Amino acid sequence: MRAYDAMPEVLAPAGSRQALEAAVRAGADAVYLGLTDFNARRTAGNFDAAALREAAAFCRARGVKCYLAFNTELLDGELARAEAALRAAGAAGVDAVIVQDLAAAALVRRCVPGAALHASTQMSVHSPAGIRQLAELGFSRAILAREMSLAELRAAAEGSPIELEVFVHGALCMSMSGQCYMSAFLGGRSGNRGLCAGPCRLPFSAAQRPREGDFHLSLKDHSHLSSLPVLREAGIASVKIEGRLRGPEYVAAAVAACVAARDGAPYDEELLQKVFSRSGFTNSYIKGVRDGTMFGVRTAQDAAAARAAAPALRELYRRERPSVPVHMRLTLEAGGAALEARDEQGRTACAQVQAAHAPAQKDLTESCARVLEKTGGTPFSVRTAAVQGADAWYAPAGEIGALRREALEKLLALRAAPPEAPRPVPPAPPLAAALQAVAPRRVPARAALCARFETPEQLAACTEEQLAALARILLPVQHRACVPAPLRAKAWLELPRAEFTGEGALEKTAASLAGEGFAGCVAQNLAHLALQGAGPLMGGFGLNVTNAAAARAYLAMGCESVTASPELAAQGVCGLAAQAPTAVLAYGHMPLMLTRACPLHNVHGCKGCPKKGKLTDRRGAEFPVRCTGPQGMRTVYNPVPLYLCDKAGQAGADMLLLYFTIEAPQRVGQVLDMARTGAPFDGAFTRGLFFKGVL
Repeated sequence: MRAYDAMPEVLAPAGSRQALEAAVRAGADAVYLGLTDFNARRTAGNFDAAALREAAAFCRARGVKCYLAFNTELLDGELARAEAALRAAGAAGVDAVIVQDLAAAALVRRCVPGAALHASTQMSVHSPAGIRQLAELGFSRAILAREMSLAELRAAAEGSPIELEVFVHGALCMSMSGQCYMSAFLGGRSGNRGLCAGPCRLPFSAAQRPREGDFHLSLKDHSHLSSLPVLREAGIASVKIEGRLRGPEYVAAAVAACVAARDGAPYDEELLQKVFSRSGFTNSYIKGVRDGTMFGVRTAQDAAAARAAAPALRELYRRERPSVPVHMRLTLEAGGAALEARDEQGRTACAQVQAAHAPAQKDLTESCARVLEKTGGTPFSVRTAAVQGADAWYAPAGEIGALRREALEKLLALRAAPPEAPRPVPPAPPLAAALQAVAPRRVPARAALCARFETPEQLAACTEEQLAALARILLPVQHRACVPAPLRAKAWLELPRAEFTGEGALEKTAASLAGEGFAGCVAQNLAHLALQGAGPLMGGFGLNVTNAAAARAYLAMGCESVTASPELAAQGVCGLAAQAPTAVLAYGHMPLMLTRACPLHNVHGCKGCPKKGKLTDRRGAEFPVRCTGPQGMRTVYNPVPLYLCDKAGQAGADMLLLYFTIEAPQRVGQVLDMARTGAPFDGAFTRGLFFKGVL
């Protein structure tokens, strides 16, 4: 386990200029903010190109790092606009860019080569293998999943080749970041593209008889500031506050508390709760305890407490914080005075005045130094104040004060300026143009039919004729022993989208698969791309591939094909298929949420639980819930299945994937027969987002 010599960085949200100033004045070491587009909080105030330059300069002048959140999925038609936005970020001089899309990562290397590359929590990184893969891709920091326990965080930090960042305060999504499609499928607003409508905050009941006021998908905000000393010992480089949709009062209070906790000083948790909470806080994830106490909603009492606390909190950011050390040297002569102000990086600003000075009646060195030290209203703190000539010449305090103000203003401007040497931009054509220059591959006229089965019983219920019609069979890896030997040549083993495992677990899985005759594995996150010996890799929908550049990147990393994101419309699927063998989800109850917290816990515990249940929304729709996988991850499914098999000619993909999950075994055969013939669906269904896309 490695510990950083320095304290962990306190990283604050800045959804507006007011929040930015509040964060910096309250003591943040770094801030993260977004442009008006391409960020996971597009409904925040955010920053245009000009405002970003001003924000980066404001931070740079005060020794605070500025990170750009560029952490949404990109579509092919957005690449040119994304590239222009990142060139503006490069001109602003941001210190790092946070991304979730591999196309965005490629654009950062092209357009902002001097900035560090941070992997968003939207990339669902939660294991040492995933961290190592990010390091190989050129990332310098991974933002880990919120769902990890302290033991899991320690395991991830052990021997990590890059910095690690952890959320320590703020809102908790019910679903793992990057693995939620509920807002997109229910309302057409994609959380993966920064426009989540927050459906999990609406009434959902896990009770057999739903009651008004059941909010069994709504988690409390998390806060584990008390764990900051332990996180430092574990080697965590940055502790992050969520809240780009919150006001400056919230930001200032959270930053002040986080700085105090990091430094071992007391902080007012009651006040922090008054600022914003949902019936209190939870620290269950970091403790490794996941139960019904994690759930909560924002009450009228919570809102009233926030309004009452706001005025006092404004004092936290009303004034500049004197955080920048400066060294002063004043020289007095008969004909005038000169002041030099120097920061600890060697930047120097000078101010001079010509004036006739009278001889001093006494040594005024100490009084001159006191005037120099009056830096209130600026970010400077005087470390040394040297005075020459005050024993011989008298200068009015007002004159010295004016020199101080002028010199510090000049020094602040020097500090705010971008690096003198412009960051080099490689002479390369725009990424979108480079992709268009590549000859498109030929997509088969008729897409191959593939099926994924959740259980061995579903597979066993299929006839030989039905199985013969399938080009690929997918099955969760834990059920591989149930695959008959004759089918293994076209059987692909699906790895879990989330697997909070220690070192070596994936490698052991790969080693055990060698020689068992399977076609390959389905990779669902970056960790899976490092597997050796498990055969070919098929990119699963958990990778959220939405553009051809990302598809080509996954092929370069070992995938022989990709699965289009379920949020991608028909035109986007065709764009993927032109560059990479592509599968599209053509049937299935869409997995809307992948969550480590269990909504059923609000009604009963794990003991005696059949590992399945349902959530009922305010309109009476029933959403199936299943506890699946080797580590008890929970999945919330769409009540109505997706069906595109009667539109196979419009799919534009190499493979149509039937994704069986909650279906009874006999139902699987019926759907297979409809899909083989392209027949209309025999019940209620949805086209998903295939023909309309998402915002």
